[in-house]
Amino acid sequence: MSELAPNDIHHATETLSRLTEYLRGAPDPGDALALVEPLLDEYTGIPVQFGDSLRALARVVLDHPDTARTPGLRLLATELRAATWEQTDQHALHYVMDELRTLLANGSPDTPECSRCR
Repeated sequence: MSELAPNDIHHATETLSRLTEYLRGAPDPGDALALVEPLLDEYTGIPVQFGDSLRALARVVLDHPDTARTPGLRLLATELRAATWEQTDQHALHYVMDELRTLLANGSPDTPECSRCR
């Protein structure tokens, strides 16, 4: 794998910022969904990837020979691992995407909801 640089990660966050701006422009819902769906993929989406990255960061810090072995370091690594689980739990958002895709494909925007359904 080629070396990564902070600039590579900045490009990814800039792309997400562009996506947000695009979505604020009220595009077609189907087009918007197509752009957001890969971010929430069950296996490769951002929650899973970011969780994996946090877990790997904790491991790198703890395993590096030049890292001082202190209780504070272990506490920070534990906090990173806890954040990992919080991030990875968000993978379930792909179910929301599935339901939204179905709704957009089958629903009629001209069908009013009853007051009980709102």
